[in-house]
Amino acid sequence: MNTNHPLSNQKSPLSTDITSETLSILKNISRILIAEDEPRIAGFIERGLQQSGFGTEIVSDGNAALDKVFKDTFDLLLLDLGLPEKDGREVLKELRFQGVNLPVILITAQNIDRRADAMINVFANDIVRKPFLMKDLLQKVRSLLPTP
Repeated sequence: MNTNHPLSNQKSPLSTDITSETLSILKNISRILIAEDEPRIAGFIERGLQQSGFGTEIVSDGNAALDKVFKDTFDLLLLDLGLPEKDGREVLKELRFQGVNLPVILITAQNIDRRADAMINVFANDIVRKPFLMKDLLQKVRSLLPTP
């Protein structure tokens, strides 16, 4: 670094004020865990959520979803019912029996009648059926979380 440069002792225009502002903004970003084993669908969801200002993380099986929820902090879980290792129903049941009140939106290609499936009716906040439009998923996400 050239210490003889006339600007070398001046404060950077990107000062601590911007850094603290950035940190404040980051604290207000809702984090969403996407538990989806189909990479194409997981990527589609992640792109749409990130473009809408949400932070995301992807896992591809039920055990990884449980590990992430218990180790990290998320504001919402998007949970595919057809996950490998532990399916979405098992994950949802275990989360609720462990006292985790994280909002959960189920994602499924299955035809589910919420009234007939008592566990889903009681434990899930909402359901999105595949195929779906991103605007429909975002509407459900925003209904459960503050808009970033």
